[in-house]
Amino acid sequence: MSTFPDADAELTHILVVGDPARSRRWYEGVLGAEVYRSYGSSVVLRFQGSWLLLVEGGEATDDKPTVTLAPPADPERRDNLFTIRVADCQAVYEQLRSRGGAFLTPPVTHGNETRCFLRDPDGHLFEISEYRAG
Repeated sequence: MSTFPDADAELTHILVVGDPARSRRWYEGVLGAEVYRSYGSSVVLRFQGSWLLLVEGGEATDDKPTVTLAPPADPERRDNLFTIRVADCQAVYEQLRSRGGAFLTPPVTHGNETRCFLRDPDGHLFEISEYRAG
C-alpha cells in the first residue's frame, strides 16, 4: 500500500466558469496557459507547473450530493485567489494588458512587494506579485 501523497499525486484547481470556450480563450490568450486536453465542456490547462480545470456549473451528483457548482456570484467577494510571483510586476502588467487582461489597478508598491490584480471572465482573481529582498 502506498502512502498519500505519493510521487504521482498532483493538485488540480477546478474553476467553475459560465462559458468554457470564452474562458479557454482568456486563459490561453491572456495568461498563456497551455491546453492539455478538453472533453465535453471541460478544459484541462497546464500553467506554470499547475493544473487548472475549467468546468461549467451543475447540480449535485451522487458523489457530491449536497454541492452545486456555479461561477462566482459576486466578483467583489472572493474566498480564493491565485498569486503568480514574477520578477518584474510592471512588465508583466503591461504584457497582460496588451493581451486583453483587465486589471483592477496598475501595480501598487507596499514595502518590498509590488502587486496588481486581474480577473478572468468569470471573476476569478489573479494577483501578479513581485517581491524584492530588503
